[in-house]
Amino acid sequence: MNRSDLKIIAFIILLALVLYLGLNLMKKEGNIASIYYEDDLLMTVDLNTDKEYVVSGQLGDVILEVKNGKIRVKEENSPRHLCSLQGYTNSSSKPIICLPNKIIIKVSNVSDIDGVVY
Repeated sequence: MNRSDLKIIAFIILLALVLYLGLNLMKKEGNIASIYYEDDLLMTVDLNTDKEYVVSGQLGDVILEVKNGKIRVKEENSPRHLCSLQGYTNSSSKPIICLPNKIIIKVSNVSDIDGVVY
């Protein structure tokens, strides 16, 4: 390995580090979650209040849990329970999509939306 190989390796590592940090700094944490069923807004939830919500999905009731500023699907009736395996989220870049139940949970910040309907 010669000197130019080391320069290329150092450049690639530096570029990867800059991209990783840049993507993590651009991640937005939200404080409002919008729950949709087949493109219809069911409810808007405040993530600052710990509570459980029940919404009706394609396969039955879906229990959502808000805890410590994050939201997750706690229980649902899909065959492989893929919805509840997604875990907690509070990031606007990581929605929870539950295809078997046709439920989508999008997280946003209050300043990102024009209005909130309760």
